[in-house]
Amino acid sequence: MTNPHPYEGNEVREKKPTVLKGLVFLLLLIATGAGLFFAATRLRSAEGPKVAHEAPAPLTVAVVTVEPTDAFDLKESYTGLAEARRTSMLGFASSGRIAVIRADVGDKVKTGALLAKLDTRSLEAQLASANAQVEEARASHDLALSTVQRQRQLKLQGHVSQQRVDEAEAQANTALARVEAAKAQADTLRVQIDLAAITAPFDGVVTQRLSDEGAIAAAGQPILELVEKSHLEARLGLPAASAALLEPGKEYKLVADTGEVTARLRNVTGVIDANQRTVGAVFDIENPDSIAAGAVVRLALDRSVGEEGFWVPVKALSAASRGLWTVYVADPSGEGWSAVPRPVEMVHSDGDRAYVRGPIQPGERVIVDGLQRITPGMPVTPRESQRADLSDD
Repeated sequence: MTNPHPYEGNEVREKKPTVLKGLVFLLLLIATGAGLFFAATRLRSAEGPKVAHEAPAPLTVAVVTVEPTDAFDLKESYTGLAEARRTSMLGFASSGRIAVIRADVGDKVKTGALLAKLDTRSLEAQLASANAQVEEARASHDLALSTVQRQRQLKLQGHVSQQRVDEAEAQANTALARVEAAKAQADTLRVQIDLAAITAPFDGVVTQRLSDEGAIAAAGQPILELVEKSHLEARLGLPAASAALLEPGKEYKLVADTGEVTARLRNVTGVIDANQRTVGAVFDIENPDSIAAGAVVRLALDRSVGEEGFWVPVKALSAASRGLWTVYVADPSGEGWSAVPRPVEMVHSDGDRAYVRGPIQPGERVIVDGLQRITPGMPVTPRESQRADLSDD
């Protein structure tokens, strides 16, 4: 008979530790411990642990001797633009078809030169008609004067009354008014013909041409841009304190990309701009041919700031709290020197040097490098730095 449970009767035998296995494990543990003990005794120094009995050698640091001053010279630079004194967008006073444009971009023109003109054939025809009306009015006026003269003679002979004389004189006056009206109409047409031409209002160079022949120009539409090249001026904005140092009429040196240019100060506005918070100064450039209109120019000024302090290299400063900085001074300590921190406030930064103020005495030596290795009170050996140049040129 088949057993319905084929795995029934198979028993799993649990592995049990034996005395032999325990002895082998114990021997391995003893051997490992002995090996570690042997290695430790071999690596141990025969002289025992090393203990420092002498102080470390002082760190050699570069120092500069500072001398406090009562003020420092501040070199300031201000930027502006060289602009043409006059720039005009030229157009026609009335609309019409452009007949000719005689100027192109880059052309240098003189005052009064014809630059462009409208088609004036219609205006010329109207002018011819107006001139004819003037002649007709003059003829009528001459006839009225002759009538007045005859009526006066007849009045003296007693053939006509004073009423007839007055009527003749009134007709003569009316004829004279018609003459003046006709002349005014003709003059108006002449002005319109004159305004149909664009002439150069000043010597300059054409910088834009915005239309061509055949186009219909509206009244006031820009056709050409004319820039005065013979007179350039530079407009700069300066702080009120710096602007007060400028002297109208005095020559100054402005620096452009092409080099230095001489400019004479024309005037200072004396009014602070509400947006820029600066005072405007206008300079006349003496040699306008040496610089292009629209070029950037810079004015350098020296200003003395009455603030007590001293110059130190920027690398001698380390950041502190509340906007202050720290410098380390090599201070005599016993037979040597030690690094002592002093808090300072930065007044002005100029390249790789800074003007600061703080509790620094004349002749003290400020450490200028290696600050990352220095701690307060650390022994140091000062060495005068040969690279730090703190002179206020």
